[in-house]
Amino acid sequence: MTGLRIQLTTWPRRALILTDTPRPDCPDCDGDGGTTHDYGDYETGEYAGTDWEPCPCWDETRRWTLLPIPRRPRWLRRQHPDVDPWAEPPF
Repeated sequence: MTGLRIQLTTWPRRALILTDTPRPDCPDCDGDGGTTHDYGDYETGEYAGTDWEPCPCWDETRRWTLLPIPRRPRWLRRQHPDVDPWAEPPF
């Protein structure tokens, strides 16, 4: 069974999409969608980062656009509506 959810995306255009979710009862990833692997620097042995390995129970590229969200016209956009220009010092 596939779990689906609605998500807001902003790239390449704002839209509502229907996307796949990891299986919550997956024994490999425990419902996280993948596992992390920490790795260290070969010379010093210090922590250097974390790799993410996706689980086969989830396909993160599986998504469908439901509704593109149009942009507001330029004359309706506000530039920081709740910021008072006189309340900030000029420096």
